[in-house]
Amino acid sequence: MTTNAERKSMLEGRLATLRTRLQGIEHELSSHQSKDWEDMAIEQETDEVLEGMGHSGLQEMRQIESALQRMADGDYGYCTKCGAEIANERLDALPHTPFCRNCAP
Repeated sequence: MTTNAERKSMLEGRLATLRTRLQGIEHELSSHQSKDWEDMAIEQETDEVLEGMGHSGLQEMRQIESALQRMADGDYGYCTKCGAEIANERLDALPHTPFCRNCAP
């Protein structure tokens, strides 16, 4: 079983990884300078993929930041919807989840 301190460390590490990845995506998106139509079309497709990755990364960052705030507030491990305790197995699999198994969408 993982402790909350270990989960916090894992969440902070994942958050740092996501921040680095998003900085790389932002750099890649701003670096395109092609004048060739074919290259521009390929860059546009690549940009769409990168933007999708960026949006999902931002969403995960918000979930992690929220979990870290719940830890700081002493509310971590309890469902934000019904207040029930979230099973350790669920927290081990999804340490940033705000919901118990019954309330999960």
